[in-house]
Amino acid sequence: MLVKTYASAVHGVDAITITVEVNAGGPIKEGERFYTLVGLPDNAVKEGLSRIEAAVKNIGFRFPRQKLIVNLAPADIRKEGSAYDLPLSLALLAASDQMSSENLDKYLLMGELSLDGGLRPIKGALPIAIQARKEGYKGFILPKQNAKEAAIVDNLDVIGVTNLKEAVDFFNGNVLEPTIVDTRDNFQYSMDQYEVDFSDVKGQENIKRSLELAASGGHNVILIGPPGAGKTMLARRLPTILPPLNLHEALDTTKIHSVSGLMPENSSLISTRPFRSPHHTISDVALVGGGSEPQPGEISLAHNGVLFLDELPEFKRSVLEVLRQPMEERKVTISRARITVDYPASFILIASMNPCPCGFFNHPEKDCVCPPGSVKRYLNKISGPLLDRIDLHVEVTPVGYDEITGTTRSSETSKDIRMRVAKARMIQSERFKDHPGIFYNAQMPSRMVQDVCKLDQPCLILLKKAMEKLQLSARAYDRILKVARTSADLLGNESIKIENLAEAIQYRSLDREGWSG
Repeated sequence: MLVKTYASAVHGVDAITITVEVNAGGPIKEGERFYTLVGLPDNAVKEGLSRIEAAVKNIGFRFPRQKLIVNLAPADIRKEGSAYDLPLSLALLAASDQMSSENLDKYLLMGELSLDGGLRPIKGALPIAIQARKEGYKGFILPKQNAKEAAIVDNLDVIGVTNLKEAVDFFNGNVLEPTIVDTRDNFQYSMDQYEVDFSDVKGQENIKRSLELAASGGHNVILIGPPGAGKTMLARRLPTILPPLNLHEALDTTKIHSVSGLMPENSSLISTRPFRSPHHTISDVALVGGGSEPQPGEISLAHNGVLFLDELPEFKRSVLEVLRQPMEERKVTISRARITVDYPASFILIASMNPCPCGFFNHPEKDCVCPPGSVKRYLNKISGPLLDRIDLHVEVTPVGYDEITGTTRSSETSKDIRMRVAKARMIQSERFKDHPGIFYNAQMPSRMVQDVCKLDQPCLILLKKAMEKLQLSARAYDRILKVARTSADLLGNESIKIENLAEAIQYRSLDREGWSG
């Protein structure tokens, strides 16, 4: 008897439907294998036979002892992971007449079996559910721990089961209620749940202003200052002033975390901006993604959020260099012999570093003890092309005692700053409404900068002097104009004023002569 069930393979952040074909029949000849599995399965899929045999017996069924041929189609796509256990086991039971096969073609099935028949959670439940709805399946049967995640998708019956027996009984006529998630209510409730706030920060008004600019225009930032000046504390608060995720961004972010297996059990939707802070010992594969079985890296996990690289010069140069292309294109492409996948990587980069090896170069009170030339060598660990892609170079000075203990001035909350950021983003959204894929100033291509960031004569004179004195590259020129445009947007100015341009120029600290050591 031939039975077909339907599963799915995750390809990047999308899914491809896999047909599981099981043909059972005919006696087994002496010395002949009773079970043949074809269709490019990996070891985890092949080992599933042992799990399935134990699980089927432990829930009171018999494992068929007749010639079995299993095909996973299409045969040219590699099938990876243990989540094919559930569709394989149900197809085997249906092929051996131990359960009804009447409605198997209406549901997508995924789940890893334990030896007692229980189901363990899977990766990629959300993109699989999206594909199931797109292809017209009635429902999706999967482990209960993943049900809320998949139930975000409407017009699809998401059935969460705890073990193989429940799945068999469902197809034999037992009614199971689909999981229902009120996506918008959950989204509205959780989108502003941050543990930190800018109201905790004493002083540092100029740094807050630079981060407000970064959030408003999507600009990359590097914070330069001595140890203990508050660089990490400030960086961790940047997501709290970014505009809330819209539903489309939340779905994209959730898909990436889903295929990475990083979704908490029984969770539905990631609705706060991600903040990723990898250690400086990270490899280039872990940062950008890849591996023999491609997985998203840290830059994709930071999609629609913030990637924080603390102690930037301590990262291997080869690791930093791979950031350049994703920062420009907002995606990363991973190519292997059999597969090429794209992962989105639209993030704000915020990096931090000491100004020199000892940390006290240009410190207002402490002396730098580094030997001559060491500052330049330290900064040279970061390539010029990478620094050119960072819009804001911000010097962070330590907070004085009076500012720490002062109570006269209450600091703004993240919500207060976020309201101004949201207004600036609305201006940019209106500006770029006829340009698909561009949402804020930092995303403008060079060809648009001259039209959007027009300067009057006094501004042109100031910019020319700055370019000549600082010896800025063409890319740095564009960055200054984009930041000036964001500064104007925050003030509601229709055109860039000289004060907006001057503010943007001051954020090129590492281009100044004093930093050459």
